[in-house]
Amino acid sequence: MSHSDPQLIREAQQGNASALAQLLQDHYTFLYKYLLKITLDPSLTADICQDTMVRCMEKISSYNGSSSFSSWLITIATRLYFDRMRRWKREKDWATSEEQGIRSMRWQFESRNEEWTDVLDALSRLPSSQRAAVLLKHYYGYGYEEIGSMLQIPEGTAKSRVAYGLRQLRKELGEDEQ
Repeated sequence: MSHSDPQLIREAQQGNASALAQLLQDHYTFLYKYLLKITLDPSLTADICQDTMVRCMEKISSYNGSSSFSSWLITIATRLYFDRMRRWKREKDWATSEEQGIRSMRWQFESRNEEWTDVLDALSRLPSSQRAAVLLKHYYGYGYEEIGSMLQIPEGTAKSRVAYGLRQLRKELGEDEQ
C-alpha cells in the first residue's frame, strides 16, 4: 500500500472523483496481473478488471481498512471471477472457451518472446478454485486465513485447496512427493 493510499481512500470515500480515479489507476496493473494469472484469459481478465473497478466505485464507502486496499480489490475481483465461472459452468462451451483463452495467452507470450513455462501449463489444468488458492498463497504470499476470507471459504478449505493444487502441480511437473 502506497503512503498516499489512506489519504486517497478517505478523499474517495468523501466523494472526490479524482482521488478515486487515482486510487484505481494506482492499483490497476497489480489487479490486472493477478487476474491474468487466475483466469488465464486476457479478454476475461479485462472484463473482470473493469467489473472490479466499477464495483469498487460503487462500494468505496464500505471499505473499512481492515485489510490493504489491494487485498480488498483482489477479494472483489476473485468473487466476481468465481461468480462468472459458476454461470459459465452451466454453459456447454465453457471448456472450449478456457482452452481458447489458454491458447490465446500462450500465443501472446510467445509473440512477445516471453516464455510459456511448464508451470503455467500445469496451472492452466488446475480447477480455478485450486489455481486461485495456490497463486494467492505461493505467488502473492497471503496466509490461509486471508485466502479463506478473500474466497469466502473456511480457512481449512483454503489449506486443502492449496494442498491439492500443489499435489496436482507436482504430479503434472513430474516432481514426486516424498
